Amino acid sequence: MEQDLDRILYSESTILSRLDEIGWQLSQDYKGKNLTVVAIMNGSIMFMSDLLKRIIIPLQIDCWSISSYHGSKSTGNIKFRQHDIVDVKDRHVLLLDDILDSGLTLHTIKNKILAESNASSVKSCVLLSKKVKRIKDIEADYVGFEIENEFVVGYGLDYNEHYRNLPYIAVLKTL
Repeated sequence: MEQDLDRILYSESTILSRLDEIGWQLSQDYKGKNLTVVAIMNGSIMFMSDLLKRIIIPLQIDCWSISSYHGSKSTGNIKFRQHDIVDVKDRHVLLLDDILDSGLTLHTIKNKILAESNASSVKSCVLLSKKVKRIKDIEADYVGFEIENEFVVGYGLDYNEHYRNLPYIAVLKTL
């Protein structure tokens, strides 16, 4: 697998150190509030697991399976693999996603929650935010790292379902 990589952007220790900071901030920001974390699968599974260990307040967890990519390109279509969303009435919702790129996925999910529930608030936290012009005008409330417009894999991020298990984030060589 390593022969397919151009370079490592963030080591596992760097990622975990940043998650310590985000976990502390989220614990402060949501202290005393009813928090529901909604993780977007499959890409955010490692991010979710490591971040939630660092949030030291009570919370609920839900996972949504959503897809918008085929290979290295967004299809422009968001596919929800389940129809029901967790009951978040009067709760604060934090969306966790692996990467903010076009903004389409995060925008669609946020609007779905706002339209179908009476959540107290809806915010987002992404591991990576690409420095690109977004299709939808949306930014994450919490960001692990900002990256250039490169295709990255590892730490849950994939290319055709490969590389998710790498413990670091790396740039994939041009295929």
